[in-house]
Amino acid sequence: MQKDQLLTRRRALLAGAVTLGAAGMAAALAPGTGNRGAPASPPAAGAPAARRPLRPSEYRLRPLTGYGPPRTVPGRTPVREEPLLKVPDNGRTVVLTFDDGPDPRYTPDILDTLARHEVRAMFFVCGEMAHYNPDLLARMADEGHVVGNHTWSHPLLTSLRRRTIRSEMERTSDVVERHHGTRPEWFRAPYGAWNRAAFELGAELGMEPLAWTVDTLDWTEPGTRTIVGRVEDGAAPGVVVLSHDAGGDRSQSVKALRSYLPHLLDSGYHVTVPRREYV
Repeated sequence: MQKDQLLTRRRALLAGAVTLGAAGMAAALAPGTGNRGAPASPPAAGAPAARRPLRPSEYRLRPLTGYGPPRTVPGRTPVREEPLLKVPDNGRTVVLTFDDGPDPRYTPDILDTLARHEVRAMFFVCGEMAHYNPDLLARMADEGHVVGNHTWSHPLLTSLRRRTIRSEMERTSDVVERHHGTRPEWFRAPYGAWNRAAFELGAELGMEPLAWTVDTLDWTEPGTRTIVGRVEDGAAPGVVVLSHDAGGDRSQSVKALRSYLPHLLDSGYHVTVPRREYV
């Protein structure tokens, strides 16, 4: 008996909920009722109508996913016969690039210096380093830096089979996308050793090959002053500077950046990152 009474009560509650829902819907659709025709409430006095636009020096990015218009689908990436060495001269523009990281011993200091001067750079990361330091990839994304593909384990590509080269590139692009938010659009061959397979596979994965114009040779640990001199002597419109944030003791590279970056800016150079439209 109690069970029958409980079922009867549940049916009555359900019937009441349906009736209330139907009444609410009818009220919403009736002309002159509901919120459809109600005027929007005015903004509070003194409140800005919209967020101010970013200044050019404010380099931090908007959220990478879920907001804004959909990205356009890029055209087919051309297969190069040699890597790009510089960006087209657009005033006094310099691109700073760092290879082999991210390394928690040196990359954060480099990022701190770049942030202090409100400039962006390129980091050609090795997949296995990125895998163990995902927080640094996330920070690069937050601060607007471009992340390129430097293979998974930094091998000599000219000694590898095609399928192994693809695996080295593809695994790295996957880990970059997972932690940086976008797949790399640029790649750089370890040791600057390119071959036809590397160019073809890079293009298939939607990446342009970027080499460098000024090699600091910082991996030889020549001394901070020597690294600074090489950058300042080689600076010219459109140059791409190669340094390292991993692969050994990079304390000289960190100190050198603190010296030559403000000097470049004071000399009228605009430190930036390349865009695919450049090529």
